[in-house]
Amino acid sequence: MSELATARASAPAYQGAIGGLPPQSNLLSDRAVVTEAYTVIPRGVLRDIVTSVFPEWTGARAWVLNRPVSGGATTFAQSIVEVAPGGGSKRPEPQAEVEGFVFVLSGSLTVIIDGTEHVLTEGGFAFLPAGTDWSAANNGVDPTQFQWLRKRYVPLAGHAPRVVVGNERDIEPSPMPDTDGAWRTTRMLDPEDLAFDMHVNVVTFEPGASIPFAETHVMEHGLYVLEGKAVYRLNEDWVEVEAGDYMSLRAFCPQACYAGGPSKFRYLLYKDVNRQIAL
Repeated sequence: MSELATARASAPAYQGAIGGLPPQSNLLSDRAVVTEAYTVIPRGVLRDIVTSVFPEWTGARAWVLNRPVSGGATTFAQSIVEVAPGGGSKRPEPQAEVEGFVFVLSGSLTVIIDGTEHVLTEGGFAFLPAGTDWSAANNGVDPTQFQWLRKRYVPLAGHAPRVVVGNERDIEPSPMPDTDGAWRTTRMLDPEDLAFDMHVNVVTFEPGASIPFAETHVMEHGLYVLEGKAVYRLNEDWVEVEAGDYMSLRAFCPQACYAGGPSKFRYLLYKDVNRQIAL
């Protein structure tokens, strides 16, 4: 295999929302489930009929994957936003106290942050601290899809978060201990910087790799599968997931997984971090 063919075969994939509607001949059978511990939204239900319109945007629609709800995850909102060519927003964020994280799945998104222009392509991201002056536009010829995470920022005296722009492909993943690199994490925000009260990572498993214990912790999670498939343990259940599926996990939901192969299993992971528990 040539070097170019090898590079293409190993290039990361970024599954987006499907849209459209299934034919009337289809039977109702899917994997969507909502419990008090977790929610699974499979890609097959991300259809045209369940989209929302955000009033701050033009030429755009959104699939809302998570919002704070009683009995579920409460710290964040997460959506897939699709922007048509020529669409965008001059002031995307309607709440000054809310921070954001944008991660491009397909196409390109031009963001202007405090007067500086950045063009984000697949795997490109931008962290936008609360109160940041930013805009977004699709200046290309194809639709753009991106993940948009929003969280009310919890200030910490003596610390101020900064804008971070990059591409996950340019960041060296960190192997998890004792895994020989079969389980690794690409950290897009500095985990040592207390200014950040959330982290967004890309987690990668080689085929057959696993989380070999039931993680049970205070951090809420939003997990969007970018590539591959796996069997995920959520609370008491084993759930099959694949590229384009989404999982929302409330605090203390036990979780583990086995990557199914034949390709890598990768997901975009949100978690809330670095703050004392408010009582």
